[in-house]
Amino acid sequence: MRRLLLAGAVVVGVGLCATRCVCGRGGIDFEAMIERMPENSRPKWMFRNISAIRANTERILELLDTESNPAAGERLGTVA
Repeated sequence: MRRLLLAGAVVVGVGLCATRCVCGRGGIDFEAMIERMPENSRPKWMFRNISAIRANTERILELLDTESNPAAGERLGTVA
């Protein structure tokens, strides 16, 4: 009988803790978590480089787009 009561109390306690944690947080803020890391940590380094890679990719795509659209007066020669 005591074991059943103890197991029930544990289950109720875990349930209350789980609901409190879920309701108390809207989610995990990865950006804030990464900012708290030391400067030389790998996740922080990767997070910063991904944003730099995205910026470079956008810049490259813009340059390629302007090169592929010639001005109205220009004609492209074709190779036969």
